Amino acid sequence: MKNPLVLGIIPARFASTRFPGKLLYPILEKPLLQHTYENAKKCTMLDEIVIATDDERIAAFACSLEAPVVMTPSSCSTGTDRIASVIENHKPYANFSIIVNIQGDEPCLHPQTIDSTIQALLQNTAAQMST
Repeated sequence: MKNPLVLGIIPARFASTRFPGKLLYPILEKPLLQHTYENAKKCTMLDEIVIATDDERIAAFACSLEAPVVMTPSSCSTGTDRIASVIENHKPYANFSIIVNIQGDEPCLHPQTIDSTIQALLQNTAAQMST
């Protein structure tokens, strides 16, 4: 049996209320979002990663990383809303069985942590989510 397709989505909002533009703020010479995306790319269990945003600045930066980008409505008030918008409105992503929410502002999230979460879902088919 073929493993289900696994999609990582990085919700990326520019309009943070406490620190607007934080995802593009440089940390150790790279924007925060770049660290997060590069760590996610090291995951062995993700079939694809996409950045979901409503902001052209973040979209342009993601494109400079050659990262897939989906524009989401500005009415999405949470990262979960952004993820739902990607799945509901963009047909290529509707075929993924497992969706992983990778927080854009977690640049130190270890790739093995993401892979372990995916593995837990694959091993327990009764599980509907993992965090």
